[in-house]
Amino acid sequence: MNSFRHFLKVVARLLAPLALFAVPAVLAQQGKTLFYVGTYTESGTGSRGIYAYTLDAATGEAKPLGLAAETTNPSFVALSPDSRFLYAVNEVDNYAGGHSGAVSAFAVDRPTGRLTFLNQVGSRGASPCYIIVDKSGRHVLVANYVGDSVAVFPILEDGKLGEASDFIARRSGHGANPKRQEAPHAHSIDLSPNNHFGFVNDLGLDEMFAYKFDAANGTLTPNNPPVVNFDQGSGPRHLVFGPRARFAYAITELSNTITVFAFDQRMGTLLPRQRVSTLPKDFTGGSDASEIRMAPSGKFLYASNRRHDSIAVFAVDSQTGTLTPVGFTSTQGTIPRSFDIDPSGNFLVVANQKSDNLVFFHIDQSTGRLTPTGQTLKVNAPVCVKFMAVR
Repeated sequence: MNSFRHFLKVVARLLAPLALFAVPAVLAQQGKTLFYVGTYTESGTGSRGIYAYTLDAATGEAKPLGLAAETTNPSFVALSPDSRFLYAVNEVDNYAGGHSGAVSAFAVDRPTGRLTFLNQVGSRGASPCYIIVDKSGRHVLVANYVGDSVAVFPILEDGKLGEASDFIARRSGHGANPKRQEAPHAHSIDLSPNNHFGFVNDLGLDEMFAYKFDAANGTLTPNNPPVVNFDQGSGPRHLVFGPRARFAYAITELSNTITVFAFDQRMGTLLPRQRVSTLPKDFTGGSDASEIRMAPSGKFLYASNRRHDSIAVFAVDSQTGTLTPVGFTSTQGTIPRSFDIDPSGNFLVVANQKSDNLVFFHIDQSTGRLTPTGQTLKVNAPVCVKFMAVR
């Protein structure tokens, strides 16, 4: 009898993912959007990989679909422009016995959100922490935090990743903060909306490196000028662009600021216009800024603060690109590592890494302010939230 019960438990465990993904093919017709959450799986977090969810754009109701793919430390994920494929960094430092992390490719089943593993390649550097797909859908670009390198990988016809078409590393230098800037640390790589320029935020050197991006060959060459400098000890982390690409916004982790740049789309140059704090004026404690997102409308900008555990809201001047603080909203959790805004622009989802939860907020389209919807979902060690584009 005990052996038969054990057999039933094994069968139930094997069939559970199928039940979780029994989502009707009319998902999109019902006004629901898929989104994915990347997590940390090591150090006893209890997480197993990438998880999938749906969000109803009308009501804000979210439903978990379960484990979409089991993989190690998929801390950051990115979707191809046509949403056929998902790519994830595996934030480790010993892939295939070398001093490298990995990048995993998955095929997306759009009706269900299920991910099918395609292949995995070395990221060419340790602890990869950021990944994007270029606008043409032909290349994946990865930032390796340890070793300060970026790599470009071609996407093959079947969605698999080929060997790196370009690799750039810097192995010397340091910033003013001895704990976090003892060496160069590439924290992100982003592309301009026209897909012609790439920007690497180096937290360790207080610099942003600018490149020309060749989408046909998957290569990066230094732009002129090749470097954008930040204040010492600021720690540039992530970058976003405004809706018409006239302005760009860089968040600095260590100084908790956002720098507003005027962006020249033809030359790929960034001219600083403004710097604002992501924290309230009367806050005196320690905090580390993390994520930055532009609302689809372009009217509001959002930034997350870890330890202060808040989302800062800013109104965006459409003519000058400058920011005006609107307010601060508690994330109702600890260490909001990342967040994303659904394609409708009505809802914002925060991943609170240390409190193991996703918290949902409604966005006021007139003021940009956030109001909790009342829904919170359990997920272990969430790091990245990524919505699928609606087509």
